[in-house]
Amino acid sequence: MAKTPGTLWVVATPIGNLEDFSPRAQRLLGEVSVVACEDTRHSGRLLAAFGIKARLASLHEHNEERQAPGLLARLEAGEDIALISDAGTPLLSDPGFRLVRAAAAAGLDVRPVPGPSAITAALSVAGLPTDRFAFEGFMPAKAAARRARLQSLADEPRTLVFFEAGKRLAALLADAAAALGDERAAAVARELTKLHETVYRGTLAKLAADLAEDPDASRGEVVLTVQGCVPAETGAGDRALLQRLLPALLEELPPSRAVKVAAKLSGVPRQEVYAMALRLGHSG
Repeated sequence: MAKTPGTLWVVATPIGNLEDFSPRAQRLLGEVSVVACEDTRHSGRLLAAFGIKARLASLHEHNEERQAPGLLARLEAGEDIALISDAGTPLLSDPGFRLVRAAAAAGLDVRPVPGPSAITAALSVAGLPTDRFAFEGFMPAKAAARRARLQSLADEPRTLVFFEAGKRLAALLADAAAALGDERAAAVARELTKLHETVYRGTLAKLAADLAEDPDASRGEVVLTVQGCVPAETGAGDRALLQRLLPALLEELPPSRAVKVAAKLSGVPRQEVYAMALRLGHSG
């Protein structure tokens, strides 16, 4: 008689506070044949803290394609496998997608064990609309690519969620203010559930200014949430004035300042003014 295939369990682990580790997650990680994880040393310490003995297999962005076939073979042979990330819910800016897709395509059972997630934790305390949101993960590290990506989101009506390392937060806030509008409401959640957890709220401009003066803001992991675009009324603003004003301002002022002044004087939404500046060859 053929063996019943095993189950791939996608298990959430704490993002900081170990008390958030659910009893179900702990039990399953002690029962499965293999725990696939990003960093065996990191996950080994987590499991050891709870007295969980498990065989660990490395599965990260550089080896997932190579490791997935072997893990699939074990599932098909009847072994249960758990997939975890270094912190939080797997696959959200973490590896595992290829393995889950391959297991599902093979008709294997893939089941979630819900738990901590930096995305939902940040949204729950941001004070921004949460009925619809768009998760954008990490922005490009290079300035030009980051600004282009942010500009492409200027008219997105859903609340935006970004991951970022603290050392790059200042650059992200400055570029977000320029591309999305410095009066856009936002929140920065730093070191969620950890000892130095802090949530800052305000406009993008205020956050950029305040956090530039806070040495702690550049430490740890950050989730930035930004309110979506509220569409302007059709016909709002004087576009004829903008056509005359913006080129002249761009000759005299830095692009970001020219865009801000032109938007204020013409009444045309800042995102639209920024897009016009880009067409005129100014992106700084």
